[in-house]
Amino acid sequence: MILLRRLLGDVLRRQRQRQGRTLREVSSSARVSLGYLSEVERGQKEASSELLSAICDALDVRMSELMREVSDELSLAELAQSAAASEPVPAPVRPMLNSVSVASVTGPERVTIKAPVEAVNVVAA
Repeated sequence: MILLRRLLGDVLRRQRQRQGRTLREVSSSARVSLGYLSEVERGQKEASSELLSAICDALDVRMSELMREVSDELSLAELAQSAAASEPVPAPVRPMLNSVSVASVTGPERVTIKAPVEAVNVVAA
């Protein structure tokens, strides 16, 4: 069984470690107890949306970025689970984006986004 709280905790821990920050620093900034944050990172506690928002703010990470990474992890876990159970993989499988960055914003309605070509369907308007 795939536990969403465990995947979420793994992603939160990686985000924190990428920044070279300690549990103590993030828990203080997010105003959550060190023990509770530790349990969330280990997938032992379910985090509320309010708590996730506070942790994302403390890590300076958008919640959408966090959830996208969790979604990608979940997709991989489901594929691995399907392969282990010898079930056919449903097609098409959405290509994963390693990163998408906003390159420029030139007005209220125009945004340039850079992404791998194979992951983008372009439709002329």
